[in-house]
Amino acid sequence: MSVPVFSNHGCRLNAYETEAMKELAATAGLSGAVVVNTCAVTSEAVRKARKDIRRLRRENPDAKLIVTGCAAQTEPQTFADMPEVDAVIGNTEKMQPSTWAGLAGDFGTEPVQVDDIMSVTETAGHLIDGFGTRSRAYVQVQNGCDHRCTFCIIPYGRGNSRSVPAGVVVDQIKRLVDAGYNEVVLTGVDLTSWGADLPGAPRLGDLVMRILRLVPDLPRLRISSIDSIEVDENLMQAIATEPRLMPHLHLSLQHGDDLILKRMKRRHLRDDAIRFATEARELRPDMTFGADIIAGFPTETEAHFENSLRLVEECDLTWLHVFPYSPRPGTPAARMPQVDGPAIKDRAARLRAAGAVQVARHLNGQVGRVHRVLMESPHMGRTEQFTEVHFDVAQPEGHIVPAHIASTSDTQLIAA
Repeated sequence: MSVPVFSNHGCRLNAYETEAMKELAATAGLSGAVVVNTCAVTSEAVRKARKDIRRLRRENPDAKLIVTGCAAQTEPQTFADMPEVDAVIGNTEKMQPSTWAGLAGDFGTEPVQVDDIMSVTETAGHLIDGFGTRSRAYVQVQNGCDHRCTFCIIPYGRGNSRSVPAGVVVDQIKRLVDAGYNEVVLTGVDLTSWGADLPGAPRLGDLVMRILRLVPDLPRLRISSIDSIEVDENLMQAIATEPRLMPHLHLSLQHGDDLILKRMKRRHLRDDAIRFATEARELRPDMTFGADIIAGFPTETEAHFENSLRLVEECDLTWLHVFPYSPRPGTPAARMPQVDGPAIKDRAARLRAAGAVQVARHLNGQVGRVHRVLMESPHMGRTEQFTEVHFDVAQPEGHIVPAHIASTSDTQLIAA
């Protein structure tokens, strides 16, 4: 019997959960199946999932085809109506051993198993000890989101915010370090909300400090996307004093104009973002920033967009994730006056061009410096700022090696 084929779409958290599902499916004895873990962040993400499902059905005509993930949670009937699909399971159900035991049997009588995600009060971060390359592991510490940004469907796919207890996280990371991982990345849907639902309401900075204190052999701790307005005092303290916390933060900014931020129902204003970036870089001069920015949000004028464009330089952002806005049915933004498609495409291209200038500036600034590089493959590793470094001479995968930067390419540093 064949091992199930898994196809993952979307974020690191989805990838984490795909690894957990592989273990659950193996334990249940599921075989001869294809599992698609979908993303719902944009309409394009749903379109790609549907295209992937049709391809996988053509390639696996006799397999049981199972669809799960955020798009399956938010619009289960869309996938249930596809003739290629045998079962649709929700984000809660996909983390339950009983679901996979049923799928390994006769599928039961319910081809659609999607419950109310808002009723879920726990997360499944204990299921696996991280995943990743031989050098870097990702650990889920939080799931869901309590905020309701007007463009975002994700809370309806992930539910309300819930946290993995600090003790569970620390124990996981200890096992990962014992297994030889040199870097751990903390992941979640709304990472800076970690702890609000735990006794005493600890903050993300408390978790970071606790990990660094209780796992002294962990060489590198990295945190993924954060909401800068929710950053707490202990996290700023860690940025200032803990060299093992990597100087790279990905910021959920979304826009650079105050009116658009309010229409997005974001919790920060333009000056808040600039203030945070300035303070973080004063505490850690080698800090680099990535950021999510949406181009063409409903009602966005050219003047509004120019504020986003200027924010790239004013926050000194390096790694941009540019999202051309696309309406998600069921969100308030989908009912707002829309920007023309060509204007959205043009603005996204201009943001990406600004990002390319920032990347080139960052790369050129590293020439002549020595970096400690975590090797992801024999010829490529990443600096503490998450910049790729190419090596002509093979290096030991998973090790942290010193590298003198001799030159750059379009997207990489070149080691001497």
